Amino acid sequence: MSTSTDLTLPEGAPEEVITQALLRPIDLTPFGFKGTLALITLDNGLDHTRPNTFGAKSLAALNASISAAIATAPAAIAITGKPFIFAAGADLSALAFLSKREQSLAIGKLGHDVFRRLGEIEIPTFSFINGLALGGGLEVGLHCNYRTLSSTAFTGLPEVFLGLVPGWGGATLLPQLIGPEKAVQVIMLNALNNNTMMKAKDALTLGVVDAVYEPADFLEKSVAFAASVLSGATKIERKDFSNDPAWDSALATGRAAALKKYGGAEIAAPTRALKLIAESKTATRSSGFDAEDQALADLTMADPLRASLYAFNLIQKKRKKVEGAPKPALGRKVTKVGVVGAGLMASQLALLFVRNLKCPVVMTDIDQARADKGVAWVHAELAKLVEKRRMSKESADRLSALVSGSADQSVFAGCDFVIEAIFEELSLKQELFKKLENIVSPECVLATNTSSLSVQAMSQGLKNPERVVGFHFFNPVAIMPLLEVARTEHTDDATTATAVTVGKELKKTMVITKDAPGFVVNRLLTRFMGEITDAMDEGTPPEIADNAMRSIGFPMSPFELLGLVGPGVALHVSETLNKNLGPRYKISPTMQAMVKGGIRTFYIKDDKGAFVANPEAVALIVAGNKASTAEEVRSRALTALAEEARMMLDEGVVATPAEIDLCMLLGAGWPMHLGGILPYLDREGISEAVCAKRFHQPGIASLP
Repeated sequence: MSTSTDLTLPEGAPEEVITQALLRPIDLTPFGFKGTLALITLDNGLDHTRPNTFGAKSLAALNASISAAIATAPAAIAITGKPFIFAAGADLSALAFLSKREQSLAIGKLGHDVFRRLGEIEIPTFSFINGLALGGGLEVGLHCNYRTLSSTAFTGLPEVFLGLVPGWGGATLLPQLIGPEKAVQVIMLNALNNNTMMKAKDALTLGVVDAVYEPADFLEKSVAFAASVLSGATKIERKDFSNDPAWDSALATGRAAALKKYGGAEIAAPTRALKLIAESKTATRSSGFDAEDQALADLTMADPLRASLYAFNLIQKKRKKVEGAPKPALGRKVTKVGVVGAGLMASQLALLFVRNLKCPVVMTDIDQARADKGVAWVHAELAKLVEKRRMSKESADRLSALVSGSADQSVFAGCDFVIEAIFEELSLKQELFKKLENIVSPECVLATNTSSLSVQAMSQGLKNPERVVGFHFFNPVAIMPLLEVARTEHTDDATTATAVTVGKELKKTMVITKDAPGFVVNRLLTRFMGEITDAMDEGTPPEIADNAMRSIGFPMSPFELLGLVGPGVALHVSETLNKNLGPRYKISPTMQAMVKGGIRTFYIKDDKGAFVANPEAVALIVAGNKASTAEEVRSRALTALAEEARMMLDEGVVATPAEIDLCMLLGAGWPMHLGGILPYLDREGISEAVCAKRFHQPGIASLP
């Protein structure tokens, strides 16, 4: 086989941080076997914040080390990583610079040629996975004959999540190792479930690894495991899955999961991954690896991969750094939190605050019974975490003791941060803040979880309007990662810095927005939804209007989203934005009728459990005679999004197009494979057609 490293990366590609492959012999005699283990340690020379990765030069270094190890005639070869890190796979930073399919093929083949040596030499090989192992990092281990794993390590194959396939052996070797059902779980289902990684116990149960050891003596135990295998004391049986009856059902499960994730659209990465898994049933290493090379080359030469990587990198970057945030040192310490309201949203907020800030959280409502109900909900949720073994009983008891409720707002005295989650009525919120101002200190932050009302209007007439800030969460609070922090003209840096610090402690990704109607997500979603409902009210059949965006991979249709949000909330936001931004924000008579009639969802389950249109909702549609096609509905919806996004940037609602992309990815479920809303509009030519210019420079989330 070829082990050539003669690969020229595109001009302008970033310098590779080379992962060296350091070789040392280990005498196995003390472990009960007479012989030497050649141990290769992957180490890029940086701290654990920069994981080992594989570019062309790193692969060459590993190749050379394997050759040097073989030359010492050892009893076996093992590969491990630097402290806390095994390897995070391919150096994806170079992918955006690939301009020719041949280059991608060469990188795929180079990885295969190097890694497969570990599975095809005549002596046993071991992988001691001492830390994080993702993608190509796990695939190195799959090429070895045996694998051990640190009990604290996480592993996974995230490629399908990123728009790729496990292309350095994973799609071929894993199904042959653990069978089709488990391979579909690891390669497809985990990846599609927001890139879920395997804990050590999961990897062991699935058969991905052969043994798990604690980190304190992981290397020593792994070497002892290797000696035991070599001596014959430990035998690892491998099963032949080529005749497993579960192949068809496993592949059907993977296909169904992909269709559900992308709203019925056929997306390239999961489709190719399933094809490779299916072929692995009868594939040889050479045929399987060749098919992986072809799949990788096709995917890396298409826009969805660039789009996914843009979205992924954007999320990672903005999770760490909030655009426009004041210096953290300006923030004030938060030792007690108040939550005004004890309904579901307020209770979710109380739970989030107490779990992450671990400080006293006091809730209030109009009477003690309601306040007690909110506190009881928080306690019940903590108890559920104990039942699910996600929290110890001792921890839950400590947190439960920190949550209290009252009908008397004087309990907010001593709070450093108070957030309201009461009914969306401006006058009520104004009255509330005036009451709170006489209870809390002048430095206490007053935050509102409003979705569309003016934050500045809430602060009108206050003695300290500078400490009022929008703090808009998305439902469900514990799951949705986005937090919109809305500054008014008066909000000072100390308040904003405190809010951002609290948001980070809550583990949220934040965007600082101008105090504008609907902020970012609700403004765009409401404009988009208005075009869909308007088309339906004009006479477009509801199933055509609702499914117009399915073809591009939305996991949820507009009317399904409506059922999640609630028609009442959606109508209120529409009315607020219509009042503040004008008639381009449509108020649907059908939506008004649904709210008036108390109908909460457009879809219901039939006798067989399938979702069908709710006859009560359909009966309320007063349709005109101006029906549109699905393409016409899609075009008008995307046109509206482009118009609104351009206006938002011109108004300074956020500072950059990337922040709009981030908000829609994390707050509205915009598909990762589209790379953010604005790059998609750019690629489709909608930006230039509607706004006469692109939102991003050419090459962002697309082929250069």
